[in-house]
Amino acid sequence: MITDLFEEIYAKILEYDTIIIHRHVRPDPDALGSQLGLKALITKKFPEKKVYAVGTDVENLSFMGTMDQVENEAYENALVIITDTANRPRIDDKRYTKGKFLIKIDHHPDEDIYGDISLVNTQASSCSEIIADLAISLDARLPMNAEAARLFYGGIIGDTGRFLYPATTSKTMRIVSELMEYDFSASEMGQMMNTNSKKIANLSGYVLQNIEVNDLGVAHVILTQEALEQFGADDSDTAPVVPLPGTIEGIVCWGIFVEQATGGFRCRLRSKGPVINEVAKRHGGGGHPLASGANAADIAEIEEIIREFDELVVAWQK
Repeated sequence: MITDLFEEIYAKILEYDTIIIHRHVRPDPDALGSQLGLKALITKKFPEKKVYAVGTDVENLSFMGTMDQVENEAYENALVIITDTANRPRIDDKRYTKGKFLIKIDHHPDEDIYGDISLVNTQASSCSEIIADLAISLDARLPMNAEAARLFYGGIIGDTGRFLYPATTSKTMRIVSELMEYDFSASEMGQMMNTNSKKIANLSGYVLQNIEVNDLGVAHVILTQEALEQFGADDSDTAPVVPLPGTIEGIVCWGIFVEQATGGFRCRLRSKGPVINEVAKRHGGGGHPLASGANAADIAEIEEIIREFDELVVAWQK
């Protein structure tokens, strides 16, 4: 079935002269790797096509690439492809609805079904893995190139935590092996993704110093606006600190709760075992079984999420 969808997507790429690629707001390496990697594939094979990647640029991921500026008129007869975005409210740049044909490519649980073609593979480690697999499967019709390989590699190591997370499979490693045959430096990409600014380093120290862990191994840190301002940071700078609690012995699941300037908290939720995405859904979010996001209106809702995590851990330990 997936190879059939590869063929359908390729047929649409052939059909359209203008292709506009979107991904989710507040992008991570996989969002950018899948989006920009797909652009690199298409532009290399079809230089006559107009191919754009749109959305907000991210300063600390600028080594992945930058976004294009696109006029509204470009959407009139365009193929629009959305990568790495489970639900429509999270798509960056709402003009995606103005295209003529819409394709969704994603690896998150398919709870918001959209797109004229929808390729969702929840067994894949990342959206970058899916699109790399598409290129490998299509072979000479949409051949891999060094820039696309670099971007897909960055997306995969970002979403697998350098191959530490359970989503890493033997297929992931086979695809990575093929990507590393191309002329880019995997170690350089890893180093760039592992290098943080001084403010992120200081924020990391704050997280480690202020983490609260209960007897069940449920941990949390609340990053208030005051704490963020102390380091000259904002919500977009918090992604690198999310894995830190998982490096501490005894922590089973955790939340980083980031106060928003507009009120409420963004909840970055992670787990080493208990499935947490149902908790995320109950609090206006969703995601993967072990990595999800949600929203909390106030401290009371944060406390409720922590209580729900406690219950999950108790059931999981049994």
